[in-house]
Amino acid sequence: MNKSRVAVIKCTSYNDDGVLQSIKKGIELLGGVSQFVKPGEKIVLKPNILLGADPEKCVTTHPAVFKAVGQLFKSAGAIVYYGDSPSFGNAEPNLKKSGLKQVGDELGFILADFDFGRPVSHKDALLVKNFVIANGVLDNDGLVSLPKLKTHGFLRYTGAVKNQFGCVPGFLKGQYHVKLPDPYDFAAMLVDINTLIKPRLYVMDGITAMEGNGPRSGKPKQLNVLLLSTDPIALDATACRIIDLSPEVVPTSKLGEKAGLGTYHVENIEIVGEPLAAFIDKSFNVNRTAPTPVGKSGRAMSFIKNQITQRPLIDKTKCTRCGTCVRMCPVEPKAVDWDKGNKTQPPRHNYDRCIRCYCCQETCPEGAISIVSPWLVRLFARRRPAAKE
Repeated sequence: MNKSRVAVIKCTSYNDDGVLQSIKKGIELLGGVSQFVKPGEKIVLKPNILLGADPEKCVTTHPAVFKAVGQLFKSAGAIVYYGDSPSFGNAEPNLKKSGLKQVGDELGFILADFDFGRPVSHKDALLVKNFVIANGVLDNDGLVSLPKLKTHGFLRYTGAVKNQFGCVPGFLKGQYHVKLPDPYDFAAMLVDINTLIKPRLYVMDGITAMEGNGPRSGKPKQLNVLLLSTDPIALDATACRIIDLSPEVVPTSKLGEKAGLGTYHVENIEIVGEPLAAFIDKSFNVNRTAPTPVGKSGRAMSFIKNQITQRPLIDKTKCTRCGTCVRMCPVEPKAVDWDKGNKTQPPRHNYDRCIRCYCCQETCPEGAISIVSPWLVRLFARRRPAAKE
């Protein structure tokens, strides 16, 4: 079989010209921009915005990366569109907060409709046969994905494959967390979106990545790298190796390979550009354990789950009682809510209702929610004897 090619390019800052030259080099190593677009085609750029934030906070794809890719495709004759569906709110104000709309306006890119969508069937899906996909994706000839390298509580890591979840409009995304609480089923759904949309190219912003309490409340970590590929599984696997995370821990790896989306095996990936070893950061703060599958329901299983499964926890000293976590909780009745309607105190979690989607942690604007292990797991970890040498 032919190896999947991943371009690994050094880039140490978000200087516009430096980023442009670095991405141009990466695309040339993959065959040149003409491999991905024909003159006159409508191409939509799909950055990761999650929720609008200053680019320096490392929540979103940096405007310099967005600008460079857009310039290269526009110079090749593409009609460039762009957009993303945030966790809540409409796309345009979140794109503006992220500095992306300003770049789009400057270069004459067209804002695509990611606020509304229409049904699409996917007969070859692993799991989900029907989606509602944003009009802005369906109305264009092709999509170029611009993910950000970040940690993720639910799936451990978010990158090339996860980025296409933003092609599902608005609050419809929350429904998938309710329907698919198991991280491996959720990962299969993400793989299905990618095999349905078939992005032409993936360009990952890893110049500054996010470690720790990602994907919104973690800390920026300089990695000085851009990753480009047509294979999102290989790209994600390469990014995982950079942060010393086994690709096998990330649920989309094996499922993506099963679906024919790509490969995560190192022997089947050709690295071009810089040597991968130059970027590996073993100090990167990421959960290196595999996500826990969701077992059968029932009172007994719910009790056991609560004793062994990681849970979101609100830091009362950081909480501003904005209510974002309550609004974003996808289950009914809410798993995190005001105690007896009292909004003068931080919301509280009901872990018997909690499906461990971590939407509350993912969207908390103050970084007041983190993912912690229950006391039983912590006790076992402390008492576990050291391995014999």
